[in-house]
Amino acid sequence: MRQPIIHAFFDEPTNTVSYLVADPVTRQAAVIDPVLDYDHKSGKASAKSADQILEKARADGFTIGLILETHVHADHLSGAPYIKLKTGAKVAIGERIREVQKIFRPVFNAMDVSGEGSEFDILFKDGDRFKIGELGGEVIATPGHTPACVSYKIEDAVFVGDTLFMPDYGTARADFPGGDARELYRSIRKLLALPKKTRLFMCHDYLPRGGRDHYSWETTVGEELAHNVHVHEGVSEDEFVKMRMARDTTLAAPTLLMPSIQVNMRAGNLPPADANGVHYLRVPITLAS
Repeated sequence: MRQPIIHAFFDEPTNTVSYLVADPVTRQAAVIDPVLDYDHKSGKASAKSADQILEKARADGFTIGLILETHVHADHLSGAPYIKLKTGAKVAIGERIREVQKIFRPVFNAMDVSGEGSEFDILFKDGDRFKIGELGGEVIATPGHTPACVSYKIEDAVFVGDTLFMPDYGTARADFPGGDARELYRSIRKLLALPKKTRLFMCHDYLPRGGRDHYSWETTVGEELAHNVHVHEGVSEDEFVKMRMARDTTLAAPTLLMPSIQVNMRAGNLPPADANGVHYLRVPITLAS
C-alpha cells in the first residue's frame, strides 16, 4: 500500500483542519475541507488560508485536481471556489447534499439553490472509488451529523469530517436539521470496524477542559475504540443516543452557522449579488414568544 503525503493546515479561529493529500510518485493532489477566512463582524473575507495550501502545493510540485468536502460545514466558509479558480480542480461532496439543500433552501429563501447538488462538480455515492494519481480513494457515507456527511479513505488514511473528534473530545453534534444521533452512532461504528492501525484525520480539534494544551488531529481506529469518551468499545447505541441528545441541548449555535450554510450549500459560492452588485448573507429572525 502506497502511503499518501499529508499536510495539515489548522485554522484556529474556526478550529478547522484542512488537508493537502498527494501521491508521492505522480505528485497529483487533493485538498480536503479548505477554509475561506471570514470576519463576521466586518463582513470581510480573504483567501489567506487557501493561499497557504496553494503555496505548499507549488513548493512541493503538486498538481491539485480534486477538492473534497466532507459535508456542508456549519462553522466555516469553504475556500473551494478560490482553489478551483486557481487550479481548475473539481469540487466533490456526498450525494445527499440534495437533502441538505432542500432543508435549507426555504430557510434562507435561496431560490437559486438547485436542490439537486448541481453546484458541485462531483456527487459521490457510498462506496464510490476515485484516484489521486495512483493513490486509491474510497467514499464512506457517514451521515448523522448531517445527511450528506462522507469520510474519504485514501489508502491507509481516513478523513472523517465532523463524524469523530479526538478520543478525549468525543463525537460531533447531531441536532442540526437532518441530523440523527442513531445514524451518527452507526456511521461511527462503520469507521471503527476498519483495521485498528487505520489512521484517522479529524476536521476539527478543540482543547478539552483540564486536558491537553496543544491541538491534535491525527489518531487511529484502535485509539478511538480504546479511549473515545463517547463511543469507546462497549458503548451501546442507546447509551450513545441518550448521551448525545442530552449533550446537544447544552450546545450553542456555531458563530458562523448562518453564513456558513448559505455559502457552503452553494459549493462555497456567495449568494447571487443584488441589483447594486453587492453580495448579501441573510439572517432569518425568529421572535421569542
